[in-house]
Amino acid sequence: MTALPYNYKDPILTLENISMSFHGEPVLRDINAQILDVTRPNMRQGQVVGFYGRSGIGKSVLCRIMAGLIAPSAGTVEVGLAQQPVTPGMVGFVQQRYPLFDHRTLHDNLLVAALRKHAPADARQHVEAYLERFGLAPHRRKYPALLSGGQRQRAAIAQQLLCSDHLILLDEPFSGLDVAMIDEVKRIIVEVTTMDELNTVIIVSHDIVTTTALADRLWLLGYEHDAAGALVPGATISPQHQYNLAEMGLAWHENVEAEPEFAQFVEHIKNEIRGS
Repeated sequence: MTALPYNYKDPILTLENISMSFHGEPVLRDINAQILDVTRPNMRQGQVVGFYGRSGIGKSVLCRIMAGLIAPSAGTVEVGLAQQPVTPGMVGFVQQRYPLFDHRTLHDNLLVAALRKHAPADARQHVEAYLERFGLAPHRRKYPALLSGGQRQRAAIAQQLLCSDHLILLDEPFSGLDVAMIDEVKRIIVEVTTMDELNTVIIVSHDIVTTTALADRLWLLGYEHDAAGALVPGATISPQHQYNLAEMGLAWHENVEAEPEFAQFVEHIKNEIRGS
């Protein structure tokens, strides 16, 4: 497949020498990875990173580190064009249960988020814009219990975008959804990443086909082996497990799932996960 034209600018997220241990047991080791601001001619294009790894390998731990919710045992996370050390709230984290305040309306849930980042008048303006953009305006006065699963998910994504700095983590956004709902979530992710050039979505997922079709970059968290073939303690994202799909010609193509090159690459990723 032909690679579409693009350029890279400044870093948006940098993981430098991240390691994490619990009670002396290494969970993550020496992770170095970076997301760059990608630009495409005559359009706004954000970033989508697929993040894979076997269950229990440490993906959730790394997500919490990237979101500034826990500190690593070693290393640094820097975010934004200014490359500032991450603190809670700078990176949005949309978890599977889509947490919202049950006692507040949809509008008020979003307003609480927006007020963390904007003055009251600006916050209200941003909330109105996001309600329209995410197709939630007719539901503005509903409480979370009255929202459908898809509406709650859209609300949770909007909520995190309103209070974070362009970066959001999505934890298993396709889990348990039917085909129609998966298509809706894919549309939302594309919508988010074309709202602003700096908007960046990191998708933690076991749905390799759907996530890879959306992504322009992939990370695979896995174990390495030493010279004797034994597993090295602590999972890492090695350079060979960081894939630039834009460079490979697999990014931003409509219906890329139907292409033979895409199917071959997905099988490669599956085999790498099995071997990690």
